[in-house]
Parts: sequence; C-alpha cells; structure tokens
Amino acid sequence: MKTITNKTFDEERALYGADGLLVKDCTFDGPADGESAFKEGRAVQVDHCFFNLRYPFWHDTDLKIENSELTALCRAALWYSDGVEINNSKLHGIKALRECSKVKLYGCDIVSPEFGWSVRDIAMEDCTAESEYFMMRSDHLTFKNVRMKGKYSFQYIQDAVFDGCIFDTKDAFWHAKNITVKNSVVKGEYLAWYSENITFVNCQIIGTQPLCYCRNLKLIDCEMADADLCFERSEVEATLTAPIVSIKNPLSGHIYVPTVGEIIMDWDNAKGKVIVTERCCCA
Repeated sequence: MKTITNKTFDEERALYGADGLLVKDCTFDGPADGESAFKEGRAVQVDHCFFNLRYPFWHDTDLKIENSELTALCRAALWYSDGVEINNSKLHGIKALRECSKVKLYGCDIVSPEFGWSVRDIAMEDCTAESEYFMMRSDHLTFKNVRMKGKYSFQYIQDAVFDGCIFDTKDAFWHAKNITVKNSVVKGEYLAWYSENITFVNCQIIGTQPLCYCRNLKLIDCEMADADLCFERSEVEATLTAPIVSIKNPLSGHIYVPTVGEIIMDWDNAKGKVIVTERCCCA
C-alpha cells in the first residue's frame, strides 16, 4: 500500500482513482478549490486528515476514514460508495452520506442536514448527530448508543433496530416499516405516524399525539410522558408502565395502562380496548 503523509491538496480530483492508498496527516483545502479528491477510489485509508472541499469520496469501494474532520464546507462528502468505515471523525457538511451501502460509523460527531438518505446496510455506534431529514429512505439500519437531535428523522426507513439511543426529534419514523426500538428515549411530536410493524420495548416516549395511523404497532413495558391523543386509528397492542394523558380512537387491539386522564371514543370504527390496570380505592 502506497502512503502519502503531510501533504496539502487543493486541485480538482487530486487523488482520482487511487487504489491501495494510505493518506495520513494531509489537508484538502486551498485556493484552487478543487472537488472530488478521491473519486472512483478503491482500498483507500484516510487518517488524521482535514477536508474543506466538496465531494471528496464519490464512487469509492473499501474506504476507511479515521480521526479526521470534514468541515461544513465539505459538502456531500460520501455518495455512491460501498464498504465504508468511519471512526472517531467529524462529519459536518450538508448531505454527508447518501446512496451508499455497507457503512459502519463509530464514535463520530455528525452535524449534517439531510444525512444518510437512501443508504443500505448501515451500523452506527456511540455517535452523536444533529440533522434534519436524518436517514430518510434508508434500510437495514443497526444503531446502538446514538444521540440524535433534529426534525423529520427516520422517515420511510425499513428493517432497522435501535438500542440504547436518545432521539430528540419531530415527526420521526413516519411511514417506517419493520422497526424495533429498545431501551431508548424518543422525544418529539407526532411519532411514527403511518408506520407498519414497529415495536417499542422498554422505551420512554415523550410528546404530543404519538403513534397514530399505525399498522401492527406494539409497545412492551413502555412509559409515555406528556403524551395526549395517542394511538388514533392505530392497530395497537401496548403495555404501558405509567399514566398517560389521553387515548383517542384506537382502531383495534389492546392498551394496558395504569391510569389514563381521558379516553376519547367518538369514531364508530374505533374498536380498540383500553384496559386500566390500577383502580382507585375510595372509602
């Protein structure tokens, strides 16, 4: 493997078509403002590098990025690439990851609107993310210990498992399909509308009007805080561990809850059953 160290590149396609290359302690920045530094590369490793130019990693295969920084000016950094590993790096440019497959991220800091669109087979662990429309239309996601903040996350995703995560997000999991969320906190309005086959296990769900218009929705030992008008027109099987503000017109299934402030059943097709498990004993 050829090694390049302590160099600065600013020209167009500086290392185009690289094959079997280690680039270490290098800078991709300068007056030429060149794009696409590593386009069409194969078996490329990048370590302790600084990227301040656009589109550096497009159509790459077997790419590894470590201990590096991709700035806010490093727009659309990784597109159409396969076999990508990114460790302990900053991804701060818009649209940082798109149309890629077989991606692993560990210990990364992501600040990137429209991150992760149409990605297939992505694993993320011990990462933080700030984004809008995060991971839209991606599939086969495995997330562990990920903290994410931003609007409109995980829309139209399929076949995903989230464990030990904290999401502060609005309109999350809309139209999502075949999803499991475990041991996690999900905070935000209008959670998972129009989703199908989504299961929450030992989760805390916070925010107004969650889980409406869902098909085959399951909640196992979950807490719902500040949650009102829940489960409207949803097929739901739920066991809740704490009181809930209100439940409205569940389409079918059973909801077990210690106490509920209000049950609204003003739609003829609402056949779901609400079973209150704690009864007040009055003298």
